Amino acid sequence: MAPEDENQQIEIDEVTDMDDEAYGGNDESTLSTSLSSSILAYRMENGRRYHAYKAGSYPFPNDEIENDRLDMQHAVFLRSLDGRLCLCPVKSNIQNVLDVADEHPSAQIIGTDLSPIQPSLVPPNLSFLIDDAEAEWQYHQKFDLIHGRMLTGSLKDWDRFYIQCYENLEPGGYVEMQDICLPLRSDDGTLTPDHPLDRWSRTCVEACAKLERPLDVAKSHKKRMEEAGFVDVVEVLHKWPLNSWAKDPKLKEIGNWTMTNMLEGLQAWSIGPFTRGLGWSLEQVEAFLVDVRRDVKDRKLHVYWPMYFVYGRKPETSKK
Repeated sequence: MAPEDENQQIEIDEVTDMDDEAYGGNDESTLSTSLSSSILAYRMENGRRYHAYKAGSYPFPNDEIENDRLDMQHAVFLRSLDGRLCLCPVKSNIQNVLDVADEHPSAQIIGTDLSPIQPSLVPPNLSFLIDDAEAEWQYHQKFDLIHGRMLTGSLKDWDRFYIQCYENLEPGGYVEMQDICLPLRSDDGTLTPDHPLDRWSRTCVEACAKLERPLDVAKSHKKRMEEAGFVDVVEVLHKWPLNSWAKDPKLKEIGNWTMTNMLEGLQAWSIGPFTRGLGWSLEQVEAFLVDVRRDVKDRKLHVYWPMYFVYGRKPETSKK
């Protein structure tokens, strides 16, 4: 089972001759299904496709390469949570949810995104809105659950976001956030400041801070939820190994998926923040990532992604 305590270390698989090198590949809220041309438009930058609506709000690509990676990332989340989509104790008969569908067939689900990249084959209880979570929310109903995943690096004003979550939930409803928190970590000191992977991790934090899109916000989700008025706030930390170095079979599987996910996503996560936030050239970014990829596959580096699962409940009797 993945550790839920930051002090619990992952047991290391001492077998080092496994071949992880086998991976060879180097206006405001829009509540309408009638999409304007400005929303449907895309923007190309450094060979990757980005959203044009509220351009620059989200520093990562939205092209097919990235969408395929997000499908794989979804599988890692499901494995980490043993098939569940969230940890909060929501009722099975909830009616309105802002973000999850097959697991709650009786509910009306709304998924939101800045980009019109949603699949056409979806459950009948699911609808999509091209919307900005940082704009004023204008939904016509209250929600029983608001679910957000991997919003790290996407928002500037997290306090306002949680206030809007609170205001748009039914009494007794839940908000749950599932987010990474950089920089990357190792409990045994195998990742040092001399490693390109560590430099990459900290450079990501620096670059996104310049863009006012913090990558370390997950560790403050609990505090921000409580300050917004949520009660019974729970924080659970999972450690996702970066490759197959963990001994535990489940964590080894998660590590293999996470390694593939990172190798597929490394360029996407780096180009926008490094070029926009730090002024790097595309050539500088690509040259830097060569050694980072080597570290990602190195089983002697016992590195993991800190993954925070945080949820809180809006009290039945609200004081706000």
